[in-house]
Amino acid sequence: MSSVSTHVLDTGTGRPAAGMAARLLRRAEGNWEQVGGGTTDADGRIKDFGNKDPGPAVLPVGIYRIEFDTGAYFQGDGVESFFPEVALTFTVASDSEHYHVPLLLSPFAYSTYRGS
Repeated sequence: MSSVSTHVLDTGTGRPAAGMAARLLRRAEGNWEQVGGGTTDADGRIKDFGNKDPGPAVLPVGIYRIEFDTGAYFQGDGVESFFPEVALTFTVASDSEHYHVPLLLSPFAYSTYRGS
């Protein structure tokens, strides 16, 4: 089955965004259900969101969203920011691929791409 990871870089400081909380959600029948979560490590990574129980993520094909708690991250550093959270919605189209969804972040802008 598929798995999802992320890497958050704080482009304002040029460093990894360590200690940022994020949730992985799956859309089911028009509603969002949390299927995993975590906090970025010292390198700004969540290597595998895992499911609600300990263990690796097991994700069927579907629509997913990562919600990053960017407001708390910047507030922790005493930095004013415009986006209290960033939500990235994407499609898991294969049940046998790894999906890497990076976030490049500054207090007033962000961008993303499909990583490898």
